[in-house]
Amino acid sequence: MDMAELTERGMVLLGCGKMGSAMLKGWLDGGLPATSVTVRDPAPSAWLQGIEGLRLNADLPESPALALIAVKPQVMTSALPDIARLGGGNTLFVTVAAGTPISVYEAILGAQTPIVRAMPNTPAAIAQGITAIIGNGAASQAHLTLAETLLKAVGQVVRLDSEDQMDAVTGVSGSGPAYVFHLIECMAEAGVKEGLSADLAMQLAIATVAGAGALASTAEESAAQLRINVTSPNGTTAAGLAQLMDTADGLPPLVQRTVSAATARSRELGK
Repeated sequence: MDMAELTERGMVLLGCGKMGSAMLKGWLDGGLPATSVTVRDPAPSAWLQGIEGLRLNADLPESPALALIAVKPQVMTSALPDIARLGGGNTLFVTVAAGTPISVYEAILGAQTPIVRAMPNTPAAIAQGITAIIGNGAASQAHLTLAETLLKAVGQVVRLDSEDQMDAVTGVSGSGPAYVFHLIECMAEAGVKEGLSADLAMQLAIATVAGAGALASTAEESAAQLRINVTSPNGTTAAGLAQLMDTADGLPPLVQRTVSAATARSRELGK
């Protein structure tokens, strides 16, 4: 299965909120005809309604190449029956819904249905996301390659060895943007306490985190080496890092507890 077949047979997008819209925009920008896409969404945005040729809330194609599930987990059981007849093997299902294991989809669609579970994160909205994927037993390498190609429209894609790893992925990258947003908040608040205006402190914090992330993603050195590079002995950075890197009450144990708590919650939601 390739993009040409996707164009010819069509695809279905079940749910088109922020994540679904980000992916759809990436595909359309990449040349996928809007006429090949059927979107089912109870409250379509003005942007969706304005896409010429898009099959919005139209009848499902007879045998689409792919169905992407992008509804919220809490409405999954009510939304899935709408496309259950597409199960059976001819249509690849890709899901980006958090906390819903492959077994839930197999119970509704059938175990012979190729299913790829994906965990993207919110920077996908600006094509800067990272998505982890894992397929079920019916998903071939060609299915995984197609899913990867589509998901690359919103950022990087990594393949997992087992579905069990998805909870840890959720704890690190799925929930991770919120940790970074809070770090920005904390840096800005600390700057205010040291005498900066709130606007200036926030501007400095955002630019610093964004710039450091961009540098880490493009540099050949490891994150540890980049940290060492900017740390002069007995300098200002070293003084700050002495607090941040404290193994008892610094960042390492706090981040460990943060990721562990999110991972544990992901496991709970998946049961």
